[in-house]
Amino acid sequence: MADLMDPRYSDEEGEFAVKTARKVIEEYLSSRKVYRPEKYPKKFEEKAGVFTTLRHHPSRELRGCIGIPEPIMPLIDALIRSAISAATEDPRFIPVDLEEMNQITIEVSLLTPPEKIVVKDPKEYPSKIKVGRDGLIVKRGFYSGLLLPQVAVEYGWSEEEFLAHTCWKAGLNMDCWLLEGTEIYKFQAEIFEEEEPRGRIKRLEI
Repeated sequence: MADLMDPRYSDEEGEFAVKTARKVIEEYLSSRKVYRPEKYPKKFEEKAGVFTTLRHHPSRELRGCIGIPEPIMPLIDALIRSAISAATEDPRFIPVDLEEMNQITIEVSLLTPPEKIVVKDPKEYPSKIKVGRDGLIVKRGFYSGLLLPQVAVEYGWSEEEFLAHTCWKAGLNMDCWLLEGTEIYKFQAEIFEEEEPRGRIKRLEI
């Protein structure tokens, strides 16, 4: 992962996150009960942001992605809420059903706290971010949009294009990052994903 400091989460902790997300989703879809593991890594007691992403296998077509970007609750609770929401509450898709989980891979992004980018001139924003390292949040008035670091890599965007598409995600004009009063935040993510449904879990290097 480009220019990211030493990983905060181990491969074992990432594997735990992905397996827990799948268990939470499948338990909820089958019984409408919220599964919460009795034991979990110590770091999951700390407040942190997280996103759960569901993809069709093997096409990798998006099937749901919802998260909690701010560190407002213990990671274990944020993970549970994110997982259920990604499967059942993404407004872009109908809810996932249990049988469909046989064709879906789980990806979990463990986030650093968002950091506001301070510039004298909005034209400086591209130089303050790096595709392959940063995710972005754009805020303007009541509007807000977020894109994870891996999205810019998947689409081959430049830093300027990444800013523009994050504005679009917020429901704003794509050049709104150049306007006074628009706030830009960046964050990093450690990403873990299944290679196939219920398969081996790997750290995603972007």
